[in-house]
Amino acid sequence: MVSVCFITPEGERISREAESGARLLEVGQAAGLPLEGTCEGQMACSTCHVVIAAQWFDRLAPASEEEEDMLDLAAGVTRTSRLSCQIVLDEALDGIEVHIPGEARDMQRR
Repeated sequence: MVSVCFITPEGERISREAESGARLLEVGQAAGLPLEGTCEGQMACSTCHVVIAAQWFDRLAPASEEEEDMLDLAAGVTRTSRLSCQIVLDEALDGIEVHIPGEARDMQRR
């Protein structure tokens, strides 16, 4: 199991456990966080944008050029921004901290 700590824009910490191999997007959605994932992980949108805590960012596989292009469309992008659909959890990421941007929008939750 891999432990994930999501931090909401209000500073609330929401911890979840996930199986190794799970995508961060799915874990966040199951926790009720505003990660829409409109394209279902196909990198055709940026509705699953998250900000990875700096101390965890370098442990991730590098973003592809396609992911970087989609991040250009996201609001509130930082140096450690990623698309949560592209992060596959494994034991090396146990304890990862993920910030939900204040600009997050989930059109399904209107």
